[in-house]
Amino acid sequence: MIHVRGAWAGDLDAMVSLLRTLFTIEADFAFDEAKQRRGLRFLLESDQACLLVAEADAAVIGMCSGQLVISTAEGGPALLVEDVVVAEAFRRRGVGGRLMDALNDWAAGRGVSRLQLLADRNNAPALDFYRRRGWQPTELICLRCYARQSR
Repeated sequence: MIHVRGAWAGDLDAMVSLLRTLFTIEADFAFDEAKQRRGLRFLLESDQACLLVAEADAAVIGMCSGQLVISTAEGGPALLVEDVVVAEAFRRRGVGGRLMDALNDWAAGRGVSRLQLLADRNNAPALDFYRRRGWQPTELICLRCYARQSR
């Protein structure tokens, strides 16, 4: 039986392992265990974020996260979804959908009107997953730069 719940500190090793899997798929990111562990701790400690895991037989088999942002377009909170990943042996069994449903419920409880995410344009299985769940591409593109370090 698969169960979705909020993550806790004891899940860190399993979530880091899942992120290692995810970052082998995403060309824009390189796995760095210390950074991923630090980021997960920030999420666990934030009241503006939701970090969920799916487990089967007491083992973490999937995860996702969401962070509240303020959208002027929506006139209120929106949710930035990240780190949606399911262990390969459990894919195509509804785990990702259950994680996304739970994240959507969390968001709805906080007045969120729009969820948004970035997906690797070359990850056809992920793009198909999102399309089947009603996600639509936008005309926006993602740009990034790195902040200067303070001196």
